[in-house]
Amino acid sequence: MRQYGMLIALAFLVVLFQIWTDGTLLLPNNVSNLIQQNSYILILAMGMVIVIIAGHIDLSVGSLVAFVGAMAAVMTVRYDVPWVPALLLSLLIGAVAGAWQGFFIAYLGIPSFIVTLAGMLLFRGATQIVLEGQSLAPFPDGFQNLAKGFIPEMGPYTQYHNPTLVLGLCAVAFLLLRERRDRKRQLAHDLDVLPTGLWAAKCGALTAAVVACTLTLASFHGVPVVMLIMCGLLIVLGYVMRNAVVGRHVYALGGNKAAAQLSGVKDKRVTLTVFVAMGVLAALAGCVYAARLNAGTPQAGLNFELEAIAAAFIGGASMSGGVGTVMGAVIGGLVLGVLNNGMSLVGIGTDYQQVIKGLVLLAAVGFDVWNKRRPPAGG
Repeated sequence: MRQYGMLIALAFLVVLFQIWTDGTLLLPNNVSNLIQQNSYILILAMGMVIVIIAGHIDLSVGSLVAFVGAMAAVMTVRYDVPWVPALLLSLLIGAVAGAWQGFFIAYLGIPSFIVTLAGMLLFRGATQIVLEGQSLAPFPDGFQNLAKGFIPEMGPYTQYHNPTLVLGLCAVAFLLLRERRDRKRQLAHDLDVLPTGLWAAKCGALTAAVVACTLTLASFHGVPVVMLIMCGLLIVLGYVMRNAVVGRHVYALGGNKAAAQLSGVKDKRVTLTVFVAMGVLAALAGCVYAARLNAGTPQAGLNFELEAIAAAFIGGASMSGGVGTVMGAVIGGLVLGVLNNGMSLVGIGTDYQQVIKGLVLLAAVGFDVWNKRRPPAGG
């Protein structure tokens, strides 16, 4: 219900701001800009929701974004390292940072709040040291394409971007096949499923949304490169959390750590893995953000951790752990992104924007608390 509610809220916001901005919100160039503007927050939110499901929190990701962006700038600008090795080394730095924090949390038993708070201060200071308090630019064109590039056009000339149309058709087929497979699996195990009419309506709504997004992007420059990266992460992380053993162990640890340990879950190893994954995703977000700015800056990543945490909670994660999905975190991030973009288009000041986003977060978490406390149906 929480995720369906957020989907409905997202659709409501899109319709509201589309009317309020006289159609500007869903113009092809603004949709592409919306995706690219929020890409790094969505990447962070995918990792943050996994950390929260495991029963932890990570306050260091914003500072780690800045540090990795600074290191990427140093490698490519100052030492002329080709951008592909620089990107791989940046991801490795994120993995090492995540493993370092995960070791203190998993094996020394220090609360994640304290460890990542220390990491936030450490990485922010290290960024200042590496950059010597100044911005470092520009990045190579290939690196910039991570955030600003689009997939190249191919095939005969049409009114639309051909590869985007093909990707859209593949996305529709993938979603419908997954819905059908999940429904058959639930029926095979005698689980409750949506009535046939509602299920068909859900599939129709998903198809319509994907087709509309595809045609919108295809009428501009096509699919942004960073959108392909995010879709790949969403598929892989969603599969891991739903179907892989390590994903089920993450849910088990967040839901009841003592029971999970008695069931044979290697809690320390799982916790370390979660923070390594978060470090890699923070490093990727740092590279995307630096590529968008075309500079490594000491002030990069400010409050990114708060945006990622808010996206995870708005998308259905629970403070107590054990609840949430990667897709839900993406939906929560899109809700915040549409709010930011729509309010900016209609001229609402940043002060009021912060107030509204705070109220949205409070309402989402309040709904989660109310939903847990209400009596079950039928008493």
